[in-house]
Amino acid sequence: MHLEALTSGATAHHNEDWAGAMQTTHGTDLIVLDGATSVAERDYIDPVQGDVCWFVSRFAEALGAAVGAGMAQDEAVEQSVAAVSLTFDEHVAGRQIPLYAWPIAALSWVRVRPLDGGHRLDLYCLGDCTILMRGPDGVVRDLDPFVNSQEAIVRAEVARLSAAGIDDPADRMARLLPMLRERRVFQNTTAHTNALCLRPKGGFGPRRYTVEAPAGASVLVMSDGFFRLVDTYGLHTPESLFALCTEHGLQAALDELRRYETAARAGAAPVVKAADDASAVLWCSAP
Repeated sequence: MHLEALTSGATAHHNEDWAGAMQTTHGTDLIVLDGATSVAERDYIDPVQGDVCWFVSRFAEALGAAVGAGMAQDEAVEQSVAAVSLTFDEHVAGRQIPLYAWPIAALSWVRVRPLDGGHRLDLYCLGDCTILMRGPDGVVRDLDPFVNSQEAIVRAEVARLSAAGIDDPADRMARLLPMLRERRVFQNTTAHTNALCLRPKGGFGPRRYTVEAPAGASVLVMSDGFFRLVDTYGLHTPESLFALCTEHGLQAALDELRRYETAARAGAAPVVKAADDASAVLWCSAP
């Protein structure tokens, strides 16, 4: 078995992602967290690292303890969020924090357990991370074929602003903020939300899958920042990205991503973020 995890901030000393693999006596858990960039005017909980980093790191710590205790996925997520929410209340101490400022994140969690010579994969997915599996025959499957419709809405608005001559990034973001904040409030308050948040109304609404992985299969779990290599920049297909990561390691893929972002910044089409935090976990079973 091969196991590798990597996480990288778009800027130095600031990373709102978290990626890791937790091994227990029962098997292996592959986890990627992708914190949603704040749309608030300030940080309320952690003015140094930022509220999103605070939320992601605290949740990862609580989830690690829950995994170690052998909890089921639903129970582990709910208990971990409850613990972070309690700490959030202690930090707030009666202050009113607008709902659009409450941090959220995407979570993709693959629980790997031995099964009949291969493995069973139990997936728990909130938000828009990507999970690919390559079988021993080389065929790559998207195990969570989720399309974030909000991304298309934001891209269309960015294009509209650009067509109107609004190309300054700060001006463009100011015009996008009302829409982005309205969306953040919805994610924090809708019933059975598909975002990892502090107060899930009626519990979370994750996408759940169970998949059999034959001997020799590999799994790649990625934040959307890492998957930009495929769906945003078109530098790779899922197959070629898998080949790069398994043959040369996750760092080789990250290096290619950062080189492209650096070179493209000056002449690229307008985007909300010229670079993003990028994280991935790679698991390869024995043949």
